[in-house]
Amino acid sequence: MTPTETHSTTTWKIDPAHSAAEFKVKHMMIANVKGTFNGLSGTLELDQTHPAHSHIEAQIPVSAISTGDTSRDGHLKSGDFFDAEKHPHLTFKSTGVRHVSGDEYAVTGDLAIRGVKHPVTFKVEELSKPQKDPWGNMRIGLSATTRVNRKDFGLTWNSTLETGGVLVGDQVEITLDVQFIKG
Repeated sequence: MTPTETHSTTTWKIDPAHSAAEFKVKHMMIANVKGTFNGLSGTLELDQTHPAHSHIEAQIPVSAISTGDTSRDGHLKSGDFFDAEKHPHLTFKSTGVRHVSGDEYAVTGDLAIRGVKHPVTFKVEELSKPQKDPWGNMRIGLSATTRVNRKDFGLTWNSTLETGGVLVGDQVEITLDVQFIKG
């Protein structure tokens, strides 16, 4: 950084009431099963002048998983999948931000699931301009997506189908819709 460069960094906290992480994965090789995680928390250090200097850390409680089926949710929390008792949170810490074009960014970082950490890149779109809510808080929002192989994180449980496929696909698409409050 040269002496004439300045940074305009602001801190934004994830608003868990207006944020969600969603995922989808093939079930029986015929259709996607979707689920959500609520209770996101974390902080964005946003450098308005140089977005590449921004940083985000977030965590999601595994106990907040919901697929619309309590039996399946219990199985996902078990040692066969997320092992919520030993690993109660999914975490993400950014290691780099790159402007792609327009309002699109690539945010790379370490995603940890089940205590296994792997680098992933989220495609971030729709980083909104700051807006003031009716209570005087400044807010921004964004949407982000990535795709991971669940086996990379030790989520290896599966069952072979009589017709030849498997019960759970390996590729998992993750979508984040996040609102942040300044402060």
